[in-house]
Amino acid sequence: MPLQTRLAALADDRLSAADKGLPARADGLTVREFLATEPALAEFWTPLLALDERALAHNASVIQDWCDDRGLELMPHGKTTMAPALWQLQLDAGATGLTLATPGQVRTARSFGIASIMIANTLVAPAALAFIAGELADPDFAFRSWVDSVETVEAMEHGLAGLALPRPIDVLVELGGAGGRTGARGVDEAVRIAERVAASPVLRLAGTAGYEGSLGHDRSPAVLDAVRGYLAEMLAVHAAVRGLADGELIVTAGGSAYLELVAEVFAPAIAEEGTGTRWILRSGASLLHDDGFYHGISPIDGELTPAMRGYARVVSHPEPGLALLDGGKRDFPYDEGLPVPFGVAEAPSAVERQLAGASVTALNDQHAYLRADGPLDLAIGEVVSLGLSHPCTAFDKWRLIPVVEGGGSDRVVALVRTFF
Repeated sequence: MPLQTRLAALADDRLSAADKGLPARADGLTVREFLATEPALAEFWTPLLALDERALAHNASVIQDWCDDRGLELMPHGKTTMAPALWQLQLDAGATGLTLATPGQVRTARSFGIASIMIANTLVAPAALAFIAGELADPDFAFRSWVDSVETVEAMEHGLAGLALPRPIDVLVELGGAGGRTGARGVDEAVRIAERVAASPVLRLAGTAGYEGSLGHDRSPAVLDAVRGYLAEMLAVHAAVRGLADGELIVTAGGSAYLELVAEVFAPAIAEEGTGTRWILRSGASLLHDDGFYHGISPIDGELTPAMRGYARVVSHPEPGLALLDGGKRDFPYDEGLPVPFGVAEAPSAVERQLAGASVTALNDQHAYLRADGPLDLAIGEVVSLGLSHPCTAFDKWRLIPVVEGGGSDRVVALVRTFF
């Protein structure tokens, strides 16, 4: 079923009291009926995660134009949001497909009609291989997975044995780094794996893959040099395996932290090879950006706009310099930095009153500790707006996320549905 058709069907889903954050009056209405009442964000209960429509559209345009200008395709990592409505936004902007991380995510994307998928992971579970074998009967479905060892290749062959495979599965050889995550340890090992793939009757060598983001979490000279060196090794693998491949090749790298280095290192090869190879960036967090980790590390931070915001209410003020808010680890991301308090208002839609010198110092399951060196100008019941860090661990805590119109308007124009 086409993605647009499935998304339209979601508008007929009925809302209930089990949907976190929704106003009580939404209970029993369909999404379409509720949005027709032009709800305001101020009606929603705290804690709350909200998105900004204008910021989302801006970021989708910025990252797509950035890739187009450098000869890169964009296949954003859909696992960041697991929100088909946001996948559609980037596909409409020019993305050529989606990247995903698990077989279950691939199955979800296929249920929404996504026609081009890369799983940035190995695919060895027999049930998942059988599912992909069945999906490949669709001639319009393009699928690629990664391999990082000969043993992985053999596991795929074993899992595919006896299945009616309409065509070989495209696989990319993943290059890793010493002490890092997945990936072949070194160029020679990657080439050996590529040779084994090329000899497989059920797999097709489709290129080279890697993830440079696991090499560092800052922009120190040592980390940037390590990323450049790793990307150069990816090109070495690509050059070594080109003669083994029969058909189109892909080279793919790029999270959201070092994407300019991907473009820089790949640029000479992109210019030399022209259309002979597809060069794919997989940045997923760029659509949302943030006020924490990516704000500090993204090379295009000034061009992107944070598109998500948290809201939590003061429920306790036990000491002059301490307030407890009603949002915690169950509601907001915290693995790449704690929420950042921006301001206080009587409701999320009101003009913010700045909170000078305040910071969130800890999160419990359902509480945030807001502290300051001096007295906090806060009253019980006031709402604090929070900048968030790391989109990849924000969306999984919410089934429905309100989207405001943006530009100063807090009118809710959409409810984004997630599928984790």
